[in-house]
Amino acid sequence: MAADGLPSHGPGSVDPHSPVPKHAQVRARILDAIDDLEPHSSVPSERVLSTQYGVARMTVRQALELLVAEGRLYRVPGRGTFVSPGKVRLPVRLTSFTSDMTARGVHAGARVLEQRTAPAGRLISKLLEIPADANIHIIERLRLADEVPMAIERTHVPAALAPHLLSCDLQDSSLYETLEREFGLVLDAGEESIEAVPSGTPEAELLGVPRGSPLLLLERVTTSAGRPVEYVVSRYRGDRYQLRASLDVPTDGGAFTRRRLV
Repeated sequence: MAADGLPSHGPGSVDPHSPVPKHAQVRARILDAIDDLEPHSSVPSERVLSTQYGVARMTVRQALELLVAEGRLYRVPGRGTFVSPGKVRLPVRLTSFTSDMTARGVHAGARVLEQRTAPAGRLISKLLEIPADANIHIIERLRLADEVPMAIERTHVPAALAPHLLSCDLQDSSLYETLEREFGLVLDAGEESIEAVPSGTPEAELLGVPRGSPLLLLERVTTSAGRPVEYVVSRYRGDRYQLRASLDVPTDGGAFTRRRLV
């Protein structure tokens, strides 16, 4: 450990003759060093790090800003910079948020933001294969892991398949377990799309992230016995999640014809 600095990994100062920019060298050294620190540990100040690595404070600031943007560090105004908890691997498979968090030893929670019944409309009626004037239940929840906001989840379920769904306790329970227990709907397959989007102001406030922070937008249609029973739109914090998938190698020597996601 350098005095008042981060754990040392090799030479402390950056190489001024390297083709790698100085801020990138500092980023790499800090990244190596924080591997030895516990989540939420304090990172030394720009002044201390500039002395430790032999560079200008502006160079250190660039390195820290990159690591904050990547979700490796986080800042608390007036307190300093800290090591972020490791990202949660979001499995690309059919599983509920509650089941996934429980399997990780994390307490899953939910806060209901909105719930109502309304006509499906043209877009959702096509996705759920119901008439446009058929009623659907709309449930929007803030998903929590050990009380930390992780995702905003907006679910649409045909009211005919789950008549009294909105009278069920959805505050801190699994929607999938409720659908199975109360209505006999066992979700067994689905199709999902994933893209990166920036957070708007309302989303940022709910998730506790700066406006414009990257989110993972997941859209899924889930089926039970071949029938669509749920359309859900989820926005996960990009600084706390990473996607992990396993792909099959094609067996015919040509293009991929089958993909297995786990």
